[in-house]
Amino acid sequence: MDYKKVARYVVLGILFFLPVTFLLFLYPATHNYTPLDIVNESVFDLNGFTSDSNEEIVLYDHITVLGFLGKHPMEKAIAASNLKELVYDKFKGFKRFQVVIVVPKEADAEVESLKKEINSYDDIRFWYFVFGEPETIQNLFKSLKSNMSLDANLATDDVFIIDKDLNQRGRLDDRGDNDIAKKSSIHGLYSYNCIEVAEIKNKMSEDMRILFTEYRQKRKGDFDSSTRRANDLIEHDEEN
Repeated sequence: MDYKKVARYVVLGILFFLPVTFLLFLYPATHNYTPLDIVNESVFDLNGFTSDSNEEIVLYDHITVLGFLGKHPMEKAIAASNLKELVYDKFKGFKRFQVVIVVPKEADAEVESLKKEINSYDDIRFWYFVFGEPETIQNLFKSLKSNMSLDANLATDDVFIIDKDLNQRGRLDDRGDNDIAKKSSIHGLYSYNCIEVAEIKNKMSEDMRILFTEYRQKRKGDFDSSTRRANDLIEHDEEN
């Protein structure tokens, strides 16, 4: 028996069947994932705002991370840097993705300083600052679902995910496995704190990935919204 020939065929067989087996394991996961919840609808677009870009900046038809850095954006430099490094740098290659930061018009000078702080020779073409009057900023923020308010400087460390149809995305049920096992009360996640690195790296990055998967499946005609987490919540309410 030619053992070298047998060994070669065995290796070739493994190389052929291993990827096929891997894809078979992946198939159920990619077709049964849970889409990212719509936690709020009809978020205001950027009417009444100006921008630091030559092009018109809008939320509609974009996947947007929306933030509010207030009158003194340099005071939020850590939050901005975390957002850039952990979210923007990871997703900037995706079509129609953008980061939009809202500030009052008086913050123009500090915005330039913050750009230098977070730039570090990287591509920030899809990171925009938009400028508005305090009332316009508050009205935009009030169109979002949130557990907090803007501070006196019109700022917050939290950012929001807005989809192409001006829906706010997040989690209707943000309980972990331990909370579910303990039957803890349901609580949502409507925004993501950029100071909490673990929240940005684990929750927000995962939620962004899920949202991009949803739009990819929509383009392919494979998307099924019937698996949304909201259905699980309805079942939970009926049981109780």
